[in-house]
Amino acid sequence: MQNQTTVTGVNVTGKVQGVGFRAWTQAEAKARGLRGWVRNQADGSVRAVLSGPEPAVADMLRALENGPEAADVTRVAPEPAEPPEQAGFEIRR
Repeated sequence: MQNQTTVTGVNVTGKVQGVGFRAWTQAEAKARGLRGWVRNQADGSVRAVLSGPEPAVADMLRALENGPEAADVTRVAPEPAEPPEQAGFEIRR
């Protein structure tokens, strides 16, 4: 039985800008075979859209709770999202 594709938007708050969070997210998502994107938000948070098999998306959400070593994540808030249009996982400006 194939895993169903899950699409999740997520807002990550805390010390998540200026610490390599977007590059780390891209590398971690690619390692899990996920599609989507990540970008900094004006309010200091990071927003991402994750698309892939449910277990891989769930694993990525758990990884986001810690982030890269220099980050200090205070909240990971998943929410429904539209599927990404592009293949791969990109950093958006």
